[in-house]
Amino acid sequence: MRKRHNSVEHDNCATSTVEKDCLLKHNLRVAEKKKDQDTSSADLDSGATMKRVFGIRLRRGGFLFHVRKMFMWILILYVAIPFLVKLCPSIQAKLVFLNFVRVPYFIDLKNPQALGLNHTWNFYLQPDEDVKIGVWHTVPTALWKDAQGKDQTWYEDSLASSYPVILYLHGNAGTRGGDHRVQLYKVLSSLGYHVLAFDYRGWGDSEGTPSEQGMTYDALHMFDWIKARSGDNPVYIWGHSLGTGVATNLVRRLCERETPPDSLILESPFTNIRDEAKSHPFSVIYRYFPGFDWFFLDPLTAFQIKFASDDNVNYISCPLLILHAEDDPVVPFHLGLKLYQIAAASQSLHGYKVLFVPFHKDLGYQHKYIFRSPELSNILREFLEKPETDDS
Repeated sequence: MRKRHNSVEHDNCATSTVEKDCLLKHNLRVAEKKKDQDTSSADLDSGATMKRVFGIRLRRGGFLFHVRKMFMWILILYVAIPFLVKLCPSIQAKLVFLNFVRVPYFIDLKNPQALGLNHTWNFYLQPDEDVKIGVWHTVPTALWKDAQGKDQTWYEDSLASSYPVILYLHGNAGTRGGDHRVQLYKVLSSLGYHVLAFDYRGWGDSEGTPSEQGMTYDALHMFDWIKARSGDNPVYIWGHSLGTGVATNLVRRLCERETPPDSLILESPFTNIRDEAKSHPFSVIYRYFPGFDWFFLDPLTAFQIKFASDDNVNYISCPLLILHAEDDPVVPFHLGLKLYQIAAASQSLHGYKVLFVPFHKDLGYQHKYIFRSPELSNILREFLEKPETDDS
């Protein structure tokens, strides 16, 4: 009996051991399974994270690719433009004249009254057989009432009255109807001047193709037309910006033929077109480009565009007034000052009044707003012959 009891105990112990082993194995399997699940989950999370990271990189790579592509095209265009200008000098000429830029766009040049010029007559002259230029004649404000309802004959005859005449030569772009130009006509008219402004060939409603020679000839034709009708009244020439180059071309020719104007007024002038092209804000991105002169300036010379005022002043014999704002962003102030210094030392201007009037940068007159200066009337009256106040 004792032996049997021991045997039973042994069997129970064996059974207990087996159960423990089974339980241990089960726990190990559960632990391994859990570990595998955790590992799998971690792998999935890691994979998702990597996918997101690489997805971002791929997207960034696409964006950078497009940026790089755009940059390459800009670089190609930047390098190609100088060669294009060199091969086609007419492109550079168009950029100088900008006659295709008509601002404001929707004005009727045949109707200056719409711009508040109720004492202005619009007409056309023909300097060449195939060229017709549009002209505005604004009479002095004192003649405003008399001018109402009058025809071209009355306007022409009025030039023989006792009021002096200003021939205005505008700059590039726009037309004779540009706002700052119209405002200047009004100021000059109020001071007692006839103002004749016209669009060069190829500008506004004028026919023909722009060129320096053609612009100068148009101005000469206008001067002769005025002198044939103005009698002994003073005739002054006023040029602005690019028009200063036309003005000095014109006055040089007039002095060479011994029919100088009574005075020359240059507003925001430059020395010559090469200096101005180097200093113009549009040239900033190419100013230090290798071969800048060869690419951009030599084509101007080849196209006979010089506007050499610094040379012309050596052949001019009449009083000269230069007006320039220190904050001019288009024609730098130093170019106007340099032109004055050349003119002041010119032998041909010896004995004539040469005056340079700067306008402080704080006034904000920039390139085309000198007409706003309350001192302008005094400057003109002191420099020019004071106009009569009546027509008696």
